[in-house]
Amino acid sequence: MNNIIDIVVGYDEKEAVAYHAFTQSVIERSSIPIRFLPLNIKSLEGYTEVHKDGSNNFIYTRFLVPHLMNFKGWAIYADGDMVCLEDIRKLWDLKDNKYAVQVVKHDYKTKVKNKYWGNKNEDYPRKNWSSLILWNCGHPSHKVLTPEFIKEQSGSFLHRFTWVKDSEIGELDKEWNWLAMEYEEKKDVNLIHYTIGTPCFKEYENSSLAYFWKKSFRNALTGYYKKDKLD
Repeated sequence: MNNIIDIVVGYDEKEAVAYHAFTQSVIERSSIPIRFLPLNIKSLEGYTEVHKDGSNNFIYTRFLVPHLMNFKGWAIYADGDMVCLEDIRKLWDLKDNKYAVQVVKHDYKTKVKNKYWGNKNEDYPRKNWSSLILWNCGHPSHKVLTPEFIKEQSGSFLHRFTWVKDSEIGELDKEWNWLAMEYEEKKDVNLIHYTIGTPCFKEYENSSLAYFWKKSFRNALTGYYKKDKLD
């Protein structure tokens, strides 16, 4: 089937519920077929994580997306700690072949010094740009992104998209990667990113925009047709 969306999702077994809540939110609203690929590090043949930094298991594996797609076509990458509130097709339709990647170009200073599991939440250039990516997997610039290459690179090199030219980085509207607890409380957005901590963690269960995550989680368990106090 040609008209299908490939979505690669960050997966960490320590917060597996986040993956399932996110995929549920996409499935509910998508108007065309979708195909999910969880970035489960245990199943990524040919790649062994050697980096010692990072707050989850998909900090570096997200850059394997063109390799996993055989350097062909397009794919969406999304961190697992998200909820989609709009038809993912609308994001897919923004694909532009003149770009190697398209991202939300966040420009902000964090309001929170520490995030989930006590990890430091430091400011750095292009922070969170790589948390939602429209990948043009066949773009020539991505040919370097082999498992061996990624293992040798620093986080700053990869997360700032240093291997591509700045002119090859397209910009998406901020509403496709709205940062809960960092941006203002706004409900009419397309995709929420719980970058400080997913509401599956007790300390964030009532944090900004947690309602939408809870509803997606509930729907994954019981079916979104069922009414309860979240409606």
